[in-house]
Amino acid sequence: MQAKNKEHISVMAEEMLHYFAGSQLKVFFDGTLGAGGHAKRLLESHPELELYIGCDQDPEALCIAKEELKPWKDKVVFIHSNFSDLDKQLKKMKVRSVNGFFLT
Repeated sequence: MQAKNKEHISVMAEEMLHYFAGSQLKVFFDGTLGAGGHAKRLLESHPELELYIGCDQDPEALCIAKEELKPWKDKVVFIHSNFSDLDKQLKKMKVRSVNGFFLT
């Protein structure tokens, strides 16, 4: 599927950044990745992040997010699933814990 060029404005991005300000994040789970706007802002603000797990049910949104997050391609894992499957997804990836979690 090819990503469409769409202008996307993240809702609550400033609030999310404020909430995680000062936190040392290594593993982060975003259960509603969407077009990757929040992920981009968080990855820019937290270079210490080692793994950003982005989950979304919408394959088009995941495609757009992959383009948006190319600069962090070595840190981001994209999961086409519902966030309710978090435990299964983390187990499959052998991730035992996360430092941050985001759902909108």
